[in-house]
Amino acid sequence: MVPAPPPDRAPVVVSIGGSVLLTGTGDSEYFERLADLLRRLGAERPLVVTTGGGRTAREYIRLGRTLGLTEVELDEVGIEVTRLHARLLSARVGPPAPAHPPTTVASVVEQLRTGSPVILGGTEPGHTTDGVAALVAVRVRAARVVNATDVDGVYDRNPRTNPEARRIERLTWSEFRAMVHEGTSGEAGQNFLFDRLGADALARAGIPLLIVPGRDLENLEDAIVGRPCRGSRIGETGTEKTP
Repeated sequence: MVPAPPPDRAPVVVSIGGSVLLTGTGDSEYFERLADLLRRLGAERPLVVTTGGGRTAREYIRLGRTLGLTEVELDEVGIEVTRLHARLLSARVGPPAPAHPPTTVASVVEQLRTGSPVILGGTEPGHTTDGVAALVAVRVRAARVVNATDVDGVYDRNPRTNPEARRIERLTWSEFRAMVHEGTSGEAGQNFLFDRLGADALARAGIPLLIVPGRDLENLEDAIVGRPCRGSRIGETGTEKTP
């Protein structure tokens, strides 16, 4: 068995939601600042980044559903959008980020041996980019997965509709998985807290997950490098490791 890398050199996997990448406000500036951050941090430690499809993917999926496409075909449409986002971000980061983002977990592992960051979108139907991030994290023995999203953590109620919603700072994997499984159906284009497959894979491997606001780049950097940050932390040392 290949030994795990030391904690300060272990890879970090970042899943950036499409709702963070494209908001309609300051998107080009955000891409530029995010690319600069990923280039700098990727030179310091192995870094893998997945990009989601967001509302753009959901619009195409909605159209495809009215046209009678199957769920597999709808997943493939969404994957194409995530890969476009990866291509844009990778091009802005520049070398050593691959000009043509990888399309499989195995190719991510191979490319990470030669350069960092590695940026990709989706891989195959049934796997969201959160799920891909988790599978990559397990394969590369990541120190953590950082989920950069459009909220600043996990809440006990919907913060968009309930002003009394409370952010939960720390959760065990059992608590988080129960929330994820209750709130997702696996339908293409669904907007959810985190991917079921990803949560299960990270829980089994004992890899912590951080959910943070993706447009706050200073906070995102803190999460990536392992400093205290704003957000929710799932499955860190001291919580149970799910069998």
